Amino acid sequence: MDNNLESLKKYFWAILNLLLIVLVILGVFSLGALRHYSDSTPSSRTISVSAEGKTVVTPDIAKINFSVVTEGNDTVKISEENIKKMNKAIDFVKSKGIEAKDIQTTGYSLSPKYEYDEGAKKSFISGYVLTQTVYIQIRDFSRISSILGALPGFGINDISSLSFDIENQDASLKVARDQAFEKALTKAKEMAKMNGVRIKRVVTFSDYQNNYPVYAKSMSYDAGRGIIAESAPAPSIEPGSQEVTVNVSITYEID
Repeated sequence: MDNNLESLKKYFWAILNLLLIVLVILGVFSLGALRHYSDSTPSSRTISVSAEGKTVVTPDIAKINFSVVTEGNDTVKISEENIKKMNKAIDFVKSKGIEAKDIQTTGYSLSPKYEYDEGAKKSFISGYVLTQTVYIQIRDFSRISSILGALPGFGINDISSLSFDIENQDASLKVARDQAFEKALTKAKEMAKMNGVRIKRVVTFSDYQNNYPVYAKSMSYDAGRGIIAESAPAPSIEPGSQEVTVNVSITYEID
């Protein structure tokens, strides 16, 4: 009887020790999981700051749209005349060093021209208007004025826009973005110091970039008449500079 009781005691203590070991192991894993969960959740002690970064850049691409607008009653004739003028203009542009990759036909439309007959009380087609538009990019700005001044002489009777842009926008944005984040961190540290706390880590962040401002100028020569104009005086073109701006917002955890 005593031997059985002694065996039961040993068995009981063995089971109890095993349970204690299991509980300790579970406790260790639970603490790790809780710590990981705590680290992954936003802290209730945070500060949010915003800042702006700017950089000024000079455009390196000029963009021009020009068209030949031809009117007439014979669609075949006005088509041949229109294409002939545009091909000459494109050949000229290429002769000025503009590569084929920077020349693109962006529009070709033939539409009827209507007039109203008061006697018959109805509209009728009095002719047709053919418009062919080409878009070019000029990388050497010294050629802009000479190209614009010469295009009318090749039959280009509508130069609708001239604008400037930046080819490598990412590089300019990076400069402005880096500046904005540096300003935000400096501001956050100053705010934390003034309030007796310390910056611990970044909780959330975002950025917003402004669109590039574009300088544009509209021009037109004998629009719609199909008349080959004399070469216009070469205009003075100044691309100026553009300001690239990036705004950032950051939330920091503090302790």
